[in-house]
Amino acid sequence: MEEISKGTVAQETVAFDVLVIGAGPTGLACAIDAQNAGLSVVLVDKGCLCNSLFHYPAHMTFFTTPELLEIGNMPFSSPNQKPTRSEALEYYRKVAEHFALDVRQYHLVGHISGSDGNFSVHTTDRFGRLQVFKAKKLIVSTGYYDLPNYLGIPGENLSKVQHYYNEPHPYFGLNVLVIGGKNSAAIAALDLWRHGAKVTLVHRGDAMHRHVKYWILPDINNRVKNGEITAYFSSTVKQITEDTVTLSTPEGDRTIANDFVFALTGYHPDFDFLERMGVHLDAENDRCPQCDPTTLESNVKGIYMAGVVVAGERTNKIFIENGRFHGELIARDLTAKFQQA
Repeated sequence: MEEISKGTVAQETVAFDVLVIGAGPTGLACAIDAQNAGLSVVLVDKGCLCNSLFHYPAHMTFFTTPELLEIGNMPFSSPNQKPTRSEALEYYRKVAEHFALDVRQYHLVGHISGSDGNFSVHTTDRFGRLQVFKAKKLIVSTGYYDLPNYLGIPGENLSKVQHYYNEPHPYFGLNVLVIGGKNSAAIAALDLWRHGAKVTLVHRGDAMHRHVKYWILPDINNRVKNGEITAYFSSTVKQITEDTVTLSTPEGDRTIANDFVFALTGYHPDFDFLERMGVHLDAENDRCPQCDPTTLESNVKGIYMAGVVVAGERTNKIFIENGRFHGELIARDLTAKFQQA
């Protein structure tokens, strides 16, 4: 980011009251609340609108009900008790359109300079062109889905290894290994098996995780029990090659044929980005960023945290259902501060 190639042209600097980094559901909610408070707002995201949701499995169904995904007091109408990914994407597009939100998609934030009341957010677009946004206040709602937890094993960098699961068709008739023991791994393993893949599941725990949803857990357990999905528990992946994977199991190492690997071992927030802004992370509290729980303003004056980043490494504590209310806390504090200015 800091080494802009020759020939790139800096675009005009644009100024706003508030800039939101991250255009997911929580970021959109924060922008709506700030905009409703009479502030000028812009959102920037390195991907598309709701980029993380877009990269969920194509036919994913949410674990929650439509009303718990609503933002901006806009009804989320769905014929399903649990909405689908495509329904959610359409809903959030309509919300952004209704509130005429200024969303700058495909703008990667490189670094931030300045201080409270006069921040400069330096971004580059898909073509490496620099643009600087000026803002008095910043809201960081970057989520965590973009950064996988890597295994650090030989072969993990092979092209056949993926950290995101989309759909099963390309893996019909092939040997596929799924690494993990939570919802993502269970859903992927079941979907792959039902569409003709030869699925092996490996998990370091002695059984599927207790947090696997109650309607998924019996399904995956029965597939394993019936031998339809081969599972290795209390096991880890030792090495990946072009045609095999080697597992470390309680009975010793075992090498099996393999065509593709889905390492669904979780994700984490961009802690380096937060620290570069000067935000303190509490090492004794799962690297939670230091912020006022009543306003969500961080230790860096003028920079607010929102969404899952507030919970640090505890990425299973904040979801759309509760993160969507962070905008109200922040907007209340912003209103008070702008009135005092």
